[in-house]
Amino acid sequence: MPIATGAAPAGDAARHRLVAATAGLVLLGLLWIMPDRDDLGRPLVLTCLLGAAFGVVLQRSRFCFWCIFRDWLEDRDPSGLLGLLAALAVGLVGYSLLFGIWVPAPAPGRLPPDAHVGPVSLTLAAGAFAFGVGMALSGSCISAHLYRLGEGAYGSLVALAGAVGGFVLGFLTWNTLYLVDLHRAVVIWLPAHLGHGGALALQLGALALIAAALLRSRRTSPEDPSPRSASATGGLLQRKWPAVTGGILIGWIALLAYLRSGPLGVTAELGSVARTLASTLDLLPEQLFGLDGLAGCATAIKSALWSRNGVFVAGLVLGSVAAARISGDYRATVPKMSELPRLFAGGLLLGWGAMVSLGCTVGVLLSGIMAGAASGWVFALFCLTGAYAGWLLRRQRLGRI
Repeated sequence: MPIATGAAPAGDAARHRLVAATAGLVLLGLLWIMPDRDDLGRPLVLTCLLGAAFGVVLQRSRFCFWCIFRDWLEDRDPSGLLGLLAALAVGLVGYSLLFGIWVPAPAPGRLPPDAHVGPVSLTLAAGAFAFGVGMALSGSCISAHLYRLGEGAYGSLVALAGAVGGFVLGFLTWNTLYLVDLHRAVVIWLPAHLGHGGALALQLGALALIAAALLRSRRTSPEDPSPRSASATGGLLQRKWPAVTGGILIGWIALLAYLRSGPLGVTAELGSVARTLASTLDLLPEQLFGLDGLAGCATAIKSALWSRNGVFVAGLVLGSVAAARISGDYRATVPKMSELPRLFAGGLLLGWGAMVSLGCTVGVLLSGIMAGAASGWVFALFCLTGAYAGWLLRRQRLGRI
């Protein structure tokens, strides 16, 4: 993903500022016309603003789950993964403080409200593995495909179209998976078994051990978290942000979102569009067993224009457009015809994996681990395993990504 290293021509800079201002005006227009709250009383305006902030942070810190994992695989550069660990650590501490107030006596079967504490199952492992392979094939996770639209990566449209198809495939296979596996899945919320303090200590300890292992394995110097690591010229939005800085900001955004709106997630609206489309075409079974009662990125049939996740995603894309244009990161790239099957196939795997896992790297991994859900850790393990398998496949058949 290109990062501007020099001054852009005056004409290009003016055009970028114009597009950034237009994105800001579109965002303001959305905030003006949307209702303050959705049908369930959840704030929409605040959610859209949080989405815009999320998009800016993702774009400026290059917070793409696939990219940061690939950096470590190919260059043993742990900077991005350390940023991910920082986001999880901030979120874990913040969520734990909230849960200590909302659920002072945690116990099995008593879960925090609206948290992404999902079931642990073979289906979750398979979905996470498929999602990881899909990241490698398509070149990004779903959240990164969304923010890369702001950078002019039009191949992301192909991958996202594939993800819609993947969600439909997930709905079509759901009942079989539920009867074979999911009906006996268990929901494991770590504070219910270890207490708030024990769960927090265990998970922070695991993050610390992972960070130490990453630092020992590096071949390049870790990213300097000071502003001097970025370009010395330009303003805040014209410099690349250190990954750890981005991770800390994402942790705070996740905490604010959960406190005022709901857990971070980017697939609910995409899944709802797919479910509504498939239902309209009479492709879905009459009932999807147990789906709507499970925690995660909900994919209900759309009955209203405005939805919490929809305005969050809209804000994310607009925020990334503005950040990419101001920084000069915008590079219009159109995929070659030979790349379209790979992008679409990767998107299919992303969509199927996100549907059967009840979310993606944001909804299950980030929000799940922050909430102390064992499902978040299981997703992380199998998603990274799938990403490694996809990386090997691409290196063997298609060369370096």
